[in-house]
Amino acid sequence: MRRSALASIASYIVETRGSVISGQTRDAALRCLFDLIVAAAAGHEDRGPLAVRRAVGLMGQGEVPVWFSGVASSPLGAAWANSAAASAQDLDDGHRLARGHPGAVVIPTVIPIGQAQKASWEQMLTAIVIGYEVGITIAAARRSYGNTGTWGAYAAVAAAGALCGTSAAVLEHALAIAGETAPNQLFASAPPPRDPSPEGSDVKEGIPWSVVTGLTALRLAEAGHTGPRNILESVRHYDLPDPIRFGGDAHINHVYHKLYACCRHVHAPLDALLGLIADHDLADADAITVETTSGALRISNLARPSNLTDVQYSIPYCLSLAMVRGQDGLMHLRQDVLNDHAVETLAQRVSLVLNPSFDARFPQETLARVTVRSRGRDVVSPITAPRGEASDPLTWCDLRKKAKVVSESLGAPLLGKALDDLAVNLSANRLTGLSDLVGCNLDQMAVHP
Repeated sequence: MRRSALASIASYIVETRGSVISGQTRDAALRCLFDLIVAAAAGHEDRGPLAVRRAVGLMGQGEVPVWFSGVASSPLGAAWANSAAASAQDLDDGHRLARGHPGAVVIPTVIPIGQAQKASWEQMLTAIVIGYEVGITIAAARRSYGNTGTWGAYAAVAAAGALCGTSAAVLEHALAIAGETAPNQLFASAPPPRDPSPEGSDVKEGIPWSVVTGLTALRLAEAGHTGPRNILESVRHYDLPDPIRFGGDAHINHVYHKLYACCRHVHAPLDALLGLIADHDLADADAITVETTSGALRISNLARPSNLTDVQYSIPYCLSLAMVRGQDGLMHLRQDVLNDHAVETLAQRVSLVLNPSFDARFPQETLARVTVRSRGRDVVSPITAPRGEASDPLTWCDLRKKAKVVSESLGAPLLGKALDDLAVNLSANRLTGLSDLVGCNLDQMAVHP
């Protein structure tokens, strides 16, 4: 009899959780760990994460740190709150084939569950790799696009199940429950034309709730609840290889990391424009034309966004912010980027056009070319891929600079020093300083040394 996809995935989790991660995969996992903590610090004070922390008592009491708050909750509550902070600013990592953000699901799941299970950091690092592998494998097999929340629960089950020592039989049901009860994101994930386009909100891609769904699914399965274990055999929804093969080049080795607090579709146009700004005087830009992909055209792209989520999903507004305020202002978005008349005026002069040759290479690549008309002449960028892709990854120095800019924007120099110390340790393969950092109160780190 043919082995089911979930049986193969459950076996992979059980067989891998006792291994020690090494080499390229270990370095990738350490980078993801550091980068995600920076993203969580950046989003800590945003409206959505604040609301989750106010509501976190719904998940019970416990002694697991809610990152950067100085308070504790249950493992489920901490994972929910930490994921909300990590995904708020859209600074978290992503994967090209998954077309989403595994880190904001997996790492906020692993650390609270690992702390509750008294797991070692080595065990947690292995669970991180497992969570990325399972989540990305399933996301990449979807026949239609779905935001991260639609597949993130699978990753949460895999990572948490690895740490909890859950049996393969129970994992099959947990994964099935997670897949069938995950956030559906029917409005936000809908293909164009969308009438109306979804209003920007703190729900975003449903990532924090997919963490809750995944962890709840695991507990339900452990209590005897069943799920449809043939869910991944649905040919309408999934196209998984038969057999599924694990153990090769891990998916975590192919994530991208972000330098701007916005949707990945915005990054290639931004990098193309910033290259032009570096080489030309574009102070009097009359118009900006962006050649891009169909994926970039499906986000909201408002010239006058009313909230930070809509800023994150607007190529015109983010390009105009870069022209008016410079690139560092895009690494951590604050409320003061809204209602900027100069930015809104320029954003209305940004045009987006589909480039069929770029679109043929999407989603494996997200390319853009930008033309700026200034003083009667056109300045054209090269065809540009976003910085931080797996093919040209950010260095540890790049990641440290990102942490520094975020810390300065938060007005927390002590946080900046702590993050830099952590980066030094992790880049030297030393798993030290993590627990103290995430357990601290961000407000107390705003004091100058």
